[in-house]
Amino acid sequence: MAVLAAGALTATGLVGSAQAADINVAKNPGFESGLANWSCSGGTGAVVSSPVHGGTGALKATPAGQDNAMCSQTVAVKPDSTYTLGAWVQGGYAYLGASGTGTTDVSTWSPGSSAWTQLTTSFKTGPSTTSVTVYTHGWYGQAAYLVDDFSVNGPDGGGGGPETPQVPGTPAGLSVGATTTSSVALSWNAVSGATGYTVYRDGAKATTTTGTSATVTGLAADTAYQFTVSATNEAGESVKSAAVSGRTAKEGGGTPIPGTSVPKHAVTGYWQNFNNGATVQKLSDVPANYDIIAVSFADATGTPGAVTFNLDTAGLNGYTVDQFKADVKAKQAAGKNVIISVGGEKGTVSVNSDASANNFANSLYSLIQEYGFNGVDIDLENGLNSTYMTKALRSLSQKVGSGLVITMAPQTIDMQSTGGEYFKTALNIKDILTVVNMQYYNSGAMLGCDGKVYSQGSVDFLTALACIQLEGGLDPSQVGLGVPASTSAAGGGYVSPSVVNAALDCLASGINCGSFKPSKTYPGIRGAMTWSTAWDAKSGNAWSNAVAPHVHGLP
Repeated sequence: MAVLAAGALTATGLVGSAQAADINVAKNPGFESGLANWSCSGGTGAVVSSPVHGGTGALKATPAGQDNAMCSQTVAVKPDSTYTLGAWVQGGYAYLGASGTGTTDVSTWSPGSSAWTQLTTSFKTGPSTTSVTVYTHGWYGQAAYLVDDFSVNGPDGGGGGPETPQVPGTPAGLSVGATTTSSVALSWNAVSGATGYTVYRDGAKATTTTGTSATVTGLAADTAYQFTVSATNEAGESVKSAAVSGRTAKEGGGTPIPGTSVPKHAVTGYWQNFNNGATVQKLSDVPANYDIIAVSFADATGTPGAVTFNLDTAGLNGYTVDQFKADVKAKQAAGKNVIISVGGEKGTVSVNSDASANNFANSLYSLIQEYGFNGVDIDLENGLNSTYMTKALRSLSQKVGSGLVITMAPQTIDMQSTGGEYFKTALNIKDILTVVNMQYYNSGAMLGCDGKVYSQGSVDFLTALACIQLEGGLDPSQVGLGVPASTSAAGGGYVSPSVVNAALDCLASGINCGSFKPSKTYPGIRGAMTWSTAWDAKSGNAWSNAVAPHVHGLP
């Protein structure tokens, strides 16, 4: 028969006595719920998503003037008990301490570090102490500091651990409704346990409500704004939702330019305005896996540089223009971007003069107004003049505003050197460029950034060629991997979704690489693109079902 240890549980209760296990009595210790339960002096603290030590958030606080950027909370403790105080810090001078202990108050500090460093100390509470203030702060005139995974481990003082009470979850489904010249209507899905919601406009608090809709007023006409929403209850505030963009109406009427935000990591798919043996789709048939939908293609006109769009109603089984326009709006309400692609294999648009650049910009602006497109994709495979394409895209950006989405789909040969016309165009418009999804197919062998030759159809081909763009001046957020959705979608260069995901892992985190491994990682890499959503559908959406969750889960 086994012998029961002291404190073991029998059918009648505890045998002997045992002390309850220590818990972390700090609330919201990892800043996953914003600044809930924390108070920061002078509004100096904010929660950031990068860098973090763990989870999705970390505290960043910046000393200013005579303010040392102190952030604190009061925790419930037991009298005559010992607690271990700890946190991970990074950046400038960072202090960690406890006051009101009833015995000896304590603190410790770090002179600053570029990597996460753990601070730890301990304190004992007095015979009648039931609460203690724990804090962190920086130092006057020093750089901002970061704190994450804060802990106050010891006996439960009756305040509960970090899991109680529960902060509500993040709202989903935020979408833009009706707009006027001075207001934007918003709606979102209800969150269980929420008693209210806070709406933010361009990062600043705009309004609060107890329902799942609100109208933000006092806005400027014909202007794009970014909106997010958080859920609140007595426990605190949730993480803010994904952002959406809404544009107010023009003075005197007219169609406002639509806008939705492109996610940090995005999947682009080309929608075919023709039937070539792939699945015939309406725009509404495109799965939610796709964040940017490039309508393929605009058509050249008899005017140099000018383009138009002709829906292939016959080839698309009677799909009407009105249905198409309604589907564009529905996709945007779901947070997607629908853009018009110019070019393709048979595209003959030429922008090689000031006049044609003006025609290009003006005609695209008209299409954006007519169909509600969010932007334009440049897929010219028969040459490009960087001087005049730059002028055209900057002119279009000035007409549309900051919400314009600009993507590019050059061939591999176009991005081998920063001296190439496509590469020069991308660098010329870097401040307004969304992403370059180079076509890693129909290519053959090409040079990687290490000077070695790589053949299409491999993880090394994707990573070594992407490295040229990443090291050639584009931001990681402006680089995506363009691949065929199936073997039928291109003449060569198809890779399985697992290879695409491995290449993304290699570039973002330095794992799952082939023989080529970049000298550094690019966690901000935008994502992936495929030709096309129709060929993806022909294969049961195997590509997007495998690649999209991976893209959206990148760091």
